[in-house]
Amino acid sequence: MFIKKFELLFLGIIVLASLILAKNFYDDYSFKTNDIPQSYKDRIAQKEQEVIWLMQKNYGFSFRVPLIVTDRFKGRLYGLTAYKNGEIKIYLNKKVMQESMDYMVDSVIAHEYAHALMFKLKNFTKGDGHSKEWQKACLKLGGTKCEQYVNSHDVVMGKLPF
Repeated sequence: MFIKKFELLFLGIIVLASLILAKNFYDDYSFKTNDIPQSYKDRIAQKEQEVIWLMQKNYGFSFRVPLIVTDRFKGRLYGLTAYKNGEIKIYLNKKVMQESMDYMVDSVIAHEYAHALMFKLKNFTKGDGHSKEWQKACLKLGGTKCEQYVNSHDVVMGKLPF
């Protein structure tokens, strides 16, 4: 009798785990094959408005840069600001958004807008896009972590419930 109950319990755990895995697979597939959720778009737009407001407040002017969400990044690059033929664009990595949206909003958008500001001001530092001037701009635009690369520790710690 005890063994039968144990087998049923074990079978129930296997079915539950299979359902959870199937749901996770479906959610991941849906995220990869569809546009980002409206809630993500809203958070990005809200942060962009904040950055633009801070730019106006701290620099006396503001400008908007196209924010393009793409899944074409290789690796774990969170964002990239491109300057080509006088045009500035910011690319955000869709692949990392699902697991790190808070970090994307809190750090990456201001980080990339600081690069855009440096391009706009023609403040190019050869070999290092993360100069002291860039770091100051990043902080003035509301960046919380104005470092050269993503701090994995911050991403992981940001996911903890405490």
